[in-house]
Amino acid sequence: MTLREMWQAGESTMGAWLTIPSTVSAETVGRSSFDYVCVDNQHGVNDYQITVSMMQAILLGGGTPIVRVPWNEPGIIGKMLDAGAEGVIVPMVNSAAEAEAVVTACRYPPLGMRSFGPVLVMARVPDHTNVANSRTAVIPMIETVQALDHIDEILAVPGIDAIYVGPADLSLSLGLPPGNNDGRPEFDDALAAIVAACRRHGVVPGMHATGPLAERRLEQGFRMLTVSGDLIGMRSYMAAELAQARNAATPAANTSVY
Repeated sequence: MTLREMWQAGESTMGAWLTIPSTVSAETVGRSSFDYVCVDNQHGVNDYQITVSMMQAILLGGGTPIVRVPWNEPGIIGKMLDAGAEGVIVPMVNSAAEAEAVVTACRYPPLGMRSFGPVLVMARVPDHTNVANSRTAVIPMIETVQALDHIDEILAVPGIDAIYVGPADLSLSLGLPPGNNDGRPEFDDALAAIVAACRRHGVVPGMHATGPLAERRLEQGFRMLTVSGDLIGMRSYMAAELAQARNAATPAANTSVY
């Protein structure tokens, strides 16, 4: 099933995030049963060419590749879709006009202005021309106070399937430290406002999260959650292994009274 089909069926989706330019890690994560695997081109170390190879590796592993593009620019959005991305996350969408630009770049006419030239995806999806508009997930990011102020106008734009919250940028825009600021009223209220607006407009709310945060985010109403990533997963697992090894190598304290 595509992401759009899963969301239309009322399902929640769990994904992974790739920032390291490696086909090995991309295939490994693609084989790990995530609902989607996002290759980050905004803040990751990935460029276009390695992203193409990583998407091929994700597909080889049986995964669903999507891409976060560097910015709201139709050229790179089109290239990622031509290369086989099944969804596009677009950062810093702050107005209805910017949301319309995202949809226009992702959809073929008459729904948009995407230029035709599906050089790689056509080989995998022979009827791509007929199904592209119905299977491509269009996902603008909501991550500023300005976007919050215009949330209903943004979500009223036809063709948006989901939105994606970047907690770090949202927090910075709210005057908070970057990251998750659960328990701070301004952060909690912003998330609640986003989810409520998504429900009003029939749009799937998505967000960066972690495994431990997933239950809270699902309870809040989010249905697209990135719960792990290559860099953070490697760092946390290796640090835990090292801590355990060092603990085992430390001699027990001498508790003798003599």
